[in-house]
Amino acid sequence: MSPVVTGVAAVSAFGRGADALLAGALAGTPAFRPVERFDVTGRRVGVAATMAGSPDLGTELAGAVDDACADAELTGPARAGSALLLAVHGDPALARAAEADRPRHSADALAHRIADACGLSGPVRAYTSACVAASTAVADAAATIALGRAERIVVAAGYLVEPDQFALFDAGRALATDGRVRPFSDGRTGLLLGDGIAAIVVESADAARGRGAPVLARIPGWGRAGDAYHVVQPRPDGAGLSAAIRGALDRAGVAAGDVGYVNAHGSGTPQSDAAETAGLYAGLGDAAAGVPVSSTKSTHGQALEASGLLELVITILALRAGRLPVNAGFLGRDAQCPLDVISDGPRAASPAYALSVNSAFGGAHTALLVGAA
Repeated sequence: MSPVVTGVAAVSAFGRGADALLAGALAGTPAFRPVERFDVTGRRVGVAATMAGSPDLGTELAGAVDDACADAELTGPARAGSALLLAVHGDPALARAAEADRPRHSADALAHRIADACGLSGPVRAYTSACVAASTAVADAAATIALGRAERIVVAAGYLVEPDQFALFDAGRALATDGRVRPFSDGRTGLLLGDGIAAIVVESADAARGRGAPVLARIPGWGRAGDAYHVVQPRPDGAGLSAAIRGALDRAGVAAGDVGYVNAHGSGTPQSDAAETAGLYAGLGDAAAGVPVSSTKSTHGQALEASGLLELVITILALRAGRLPVNAGFLGRDAQCPLDVISDGPRAASPAYALSVNSAFGGAHTALLVGAA
């Protein structure tokens, strides 16, 4: 039986709670605002989707894990024995830390601190593989549970916009100069970063049933592929993404025509969106032209390692709500992206299956197939 999701939690620039994240994605009103967390004087771009104040990554992650466990009604020994898979960009202080102090700032150390703070005594693993880190962690959790090697696993992810990565993307001219992310749209100028914290509880269907846990969605299929085309440029024909999509569908035994929504990677850069469109057509075949597509990065921004989990939470809740998120900022169809982009507001639909896809530097790709509960 397919692994199931029994609890979700999120914090974003839209506020605290997964419901706030979904509401923002459905409304299509972007959360981008001038950056106040650090000095952006002299940068080409000065906006991002940030939370108010100066949140602490570890504190936010621990809170999200606790909230996801509460949503899953996960308590006692069942919670204590759960594993934690954490996708995280890392501690910005690591690069400037003294040699002897660096282990304390590692992603692995943060993962263990979160597990200890939340009372999770199972195995702990950290993922730092860029924009597919969180979705890779979900795929690993689902595979581990499907193989009977664990009953339940908590997956968490976090990224808070910080000056080093902001400077790199700005210097690389990847950030949108008009202050909006416009995936698949004519006239798009790039991506914008955003805060993202999320956590989910993944369980075997039998374990969830045995404790009477609420089932929010199923994860019947997952796929991963790497094309190693270029360090940062996407492979134009989308071969890696299409392989990940086919892997997810084949694992689940689901036809491409049964997919009723795609939450796309949709970074908003000209090359990436065109390559992703090619990958969707190669992976879904004739069905690609008719499946509704949106990228929720158009509202909450690019959360790097946390993006895949943030978008998975939105996809799960959107299926439950029967409303598909809008692709904000759309100005008009790009000839290189002939997709059914949801651009005029949230679309009423209750598909049986949806795909959440992500791509990362280095040619890494993931596809998570979400099934309605």
